[in-house]
Formats: sequence, C-alpha cells, structure tokens
Amino acid sequence: MSEQDRLDEEDAYDYQDHAHRERDRPDGPGDRRRRPTSAQELLSGTARSVFRLNGQFLAVSEELARPSGLAADWWQVLGAVLHEPLPVAGIARSTGLIPRDVRRIAELLVEKSLAAYEPDPAHSRAELLRPTGEGLTAIRRTGPGHAELAARLTAELGEEGLAETVRLLERLSTALDAIGPRP
Repeated sequence: MSEQDRLDEEDAYDYQDHAHRERDRPDGPGDRRRRPTSAQELLSGTARSVFRLNGQFLAVSEELARPSGLAADWWQVLGAVLHEPLPVAGIARSTGLIPRDVRRIAELLVEKSLAAYEPDPAHSRAELLRPTGEGLTAIRRTGPGHAELAARLTAELGEEGLAETVRLLERLSTALDAIGPRP
C-alpha cells in the first residue's frame, strides 16, 4: 500500500470515527464534549442538525406515505394545498422546494388524478393547484401513521418540548428569511 493510500485510509477511518462520535454523543448534563465557541461553529452545528433532521423526516415521511400510494414529496406538495389552492411559486415558498421540482411533482399529481389545476383569478397566466377527492383520500390514509408518530414524539419530548421545538424551528426559518441568502 502506498503512503498516500495509507493516509487516505486513515482519513476515512478518522471521518467515520468522527461521524460515529457525532451521531452517538450524549446531550445530557454530564456531556463533556467541546461546546461551540463561535457564531460560525454554532451555525455549522445548526446546519448539521437540520440536515440530519431533514434526512430523518424524509425517511419517516416515505414510510408514512407508503400506505396512501404517495411518495414523500407528493405528500409534501399535496399537504401545502390542503387548505387553499396555491400557485407553484406559493407551494415552493411554503415547502422550501424549488419551483421546478414543485412543477414536476404537481404534473405527476395531476397525471395521477390526485390534484388538479384551476385558473388563478389574481393572475391570468398562472394556475392554482388543489387536491382532488382522490388526493384528499390519499392524504387521509396517512393519518393513522402520522397520529402514531406524533404520539411517540410527544411521549419522547413532552407536549411543551415538542411545541418549543416547533417554535425554535419557525424562529430559525424566519431569521433566515430575514437575512437572505447573502454570503
């Protein structure tokens, strides 16, 4: 084995060990891990946690959506229009998806008769997406799994803990909207 191969292998082990420590580290009062000391470290830690949380939500969403015949991203787009029809741009803003992906998913939902377009009275060239009866039925089929996960999460965090988590995530999202994407 060459010296470079050996170093690459050591780096891979170091990375895996670091990832393992990050994943399994405790967060309790006896936690002795080094605390972030700068705003940049705090931002990085927040981003890692949110990226991991996003992956966890995508995985659980796929499982919850499966009985309804939906994919997680279909469920996400349909969920955005449950209370009122929205244009693609509005769905993108409310879900964090990019408009091109929303358009692709919306077209699939329309093709599968889970959603339909209707004219947007505010904009003559825009259309609003709304769920069809079949789409609403599919969403309702996610209900039992969704309720069971909500109950388990509430048991783990407590009702106030879960509510506080929602408030903090919304606060973070609002702050990011306020400061914009400038580097």
